Amino acid sequence: VRGYLMFGFRWDQGGPWDSTGILGVQRFMERVWELVTGDQPAADGHQPSETQLRDLRRKQHQAIRRVTHDIEDFTFNTMVAGLMEYTNALIAARAAVPPLVEDPAWREAIQTLVLLMAPGFPHVAEELWEQIGQPYSVHQQAWPTWDEALAKEDVVEIAIQINGKVRDKIEVPTEIEADEAKAQALAAEGVQRYLAGKTPVKVIYVPGRLVNIVVASK
Repeated sequence: VRGYLMFGFRWDQGGPWDSTGILGVQRFMERVWELVTGDQPAADGHQPSETQLRDLRRKQHQAIRRVTHDIEDFTFNTMVAGLMEYTNALIAARAAVPPLVEDPAWREAIQTLVLLMAPGFPHVAEELWEQIGQPYSVHQQAWPTWDEALAKEDVVEIAIQINGKVRDKIEVPTEIEADEAKAQALAAEGVQRYLAGKTPVKVIYVPGRLVNIVVASK
């Protein structure tokens, strides 16, 4: 009920009670419980790749950052949404081949999930903390911190506009140089179709967000 009240409405606005609305939060709690306490994939003798571990740590640190900010901002509905996204990411990671579950990074990621749940779901978090063999109490532990370098995406999707209208999107490395971002944008299939041989008057790159191509009107 506590989770549903936080997730269903903004705390300062409220909303109509729906007796079926709690089911979504119930399913979420069931997924968390199974993730933390359920059977884990058997080790197959292979070590997870650096890419797998990097992706796992990225999701972990992004979740810490998001949940922390949401609690500070009193946006508890998006806090719960962030916990749901993190849980789904961990469920997907658990199914990875080779399995991650024997790596210390996996145990740290699970501990982080339980710690992040503690403010919103205090009783279940306490039980899960004990289930994973941690000392009493989850509410006496230090709040997890994030590393911006670990939370940072390796690639980002940017929009490509022509005269202010989005015509295509591409994924580029987060550290891409402006000239390379412009070149990739101009080469994009959707952009080529709309340009139809026209020469751009100006190409502007807004780092991590978009490339705006200005074409002279006829």
